[in-house]
Amino acid sequence: MLYFYPKDNTPGCTIQARNFERDLARYQQLNAVVVGISFDSTESHSSFCAKQGLTFTLLSDTGKKVAAQYGSLRNILGFKLAARNTFLIDPNGRIANLWTGVEVGEHSETIVASLLKLKSLQD
Repeated sequence: MLYFYPKDNTPGCTIQARNFERDLARYQQLNAVVVGISFDSTESHSSFCAKQGLTFTLLSDTGKKVAAQYGSLRNILGFKLAARNTFLIDPNGRIANLWTGVEVGEHSETIVASLLKLKSLQD
């Protein structure tokens, strides 16, 4: 599961990351990996992870190239930010599900439910 988010240590991004961390064992049971991407530096990510107790991977896309390739770049008042989009990528590298402009509150549970559905189709 690859998710793009606007900025470390902001309220919505913190809630989203904490919820993914809260549900991390469920993701692991479903053989899913959580990876977040923003335009923040690796130093910012390290600080964010330490402050919030995050144990999953955060990647730095300072050049905004990955976000652009995934159609997850947005322009707000002249500033380019990562759009809050999530991609569920199957073992073959195909996008199995996509959520755009997500609301952070229940998003992690929605992804877990989607993973459970995909698992049931494979069984």
